[in-house]
Amino acid sequence: MKIAVLLATFNRKEKTITCLESLNRQALAEGVHLEVFLTDDASSDGTAETVGKNFKNVNIFNGTGSLFWAGGMRNSWSQALSYNPDSYLLLNDDTVLTKNAVSDLLKCSTQQAKNGTSPAICIGSTVDMQSGEISYGGKKLRSKIRIASDTVFSETESLECDLGNANIMLVPKQVVEKIGILSTAFTHCLADYDYTLRAKKAGFQVIVSPGILGHCIDDHGKNWKSSNVTLKERIRYLKSPKGLAYKEYLHFIREHFPLHLPSAFFKLWLKTLFPFVWDKLK
Repeated sequence: MKIAVLLATFNRKEKTITCLESLNRQALAEGVHLEVFLTDDASSDGTAETVGKNFKNVNIFNGTGSLFWAGGMRNSWSQALSYNPDSYLLLNDDTVLTKNAVSDLLKCSTQQAKNGTSPAICIGSTVDMQSGEISYGGKKLRSKIRIASDTVFSETESLECDLGNANIMLVPKQVVEKIGILSTAFTHCLADYDYTLRAKKAGFQVIVSPGILGHCIDDHGKNWKSSNVTLKERIRYLKSPKGLAYKEYLHFIREHFPLHLPSAFFKLWLKTLFPFVWDKLK
């Protein structure tokens, strides 16, 4: 079995090295082969050079410096298509895998096939070692008309979810053959949520694999600027790909939760124009 591991990195040399080391330590069954495709988006900290020197099995591709996460992952994914793997493993470069993470994902995927269902995307949960809380993984929507959701996790069971983080995400080739790779509509965030929602609409399941498969710090924090930041800076954050990603977020809502669009529009501007009000409401 061939698995293409997809990564994107930018100026996180130490974290990228630690992630790749955890990948090299995987306890894999006989016949399972990992081929790594990494896009370095013009890092200035020597990430590409260090990876190339220490990991001879990593295929390194150079970005322009403006790809951000989704663009870098699309580039890695596009490069991996010709490898024709059985599955694609999307992996965040600040994620450290447990020794059996890949095997556990494959077990989850195989179990779904035995159940006679369509191939499933399998999500791995990560824990924030500082807080002890689940940092990334799968979420179940509370409603079909808005994005509000709850984290899905079990130590022993595979559970279905709607939204999946691509910190650890195994995608069978059948899914890619039907819906393609990450959408070009997204620069940085939301591309993974959009992908799992599109997969479900296409008839595939999205499953959270049992247990913790890695650790990763939840560094997202609150997604709005406080009132002590100037309005100009808050509007810049509203439009930034790493901020509220105004146009892309509204596109996401329009595609998947159209009835929620007026409310989403109002909330984005409330966060930006009156953050002190949002602080109280939140």
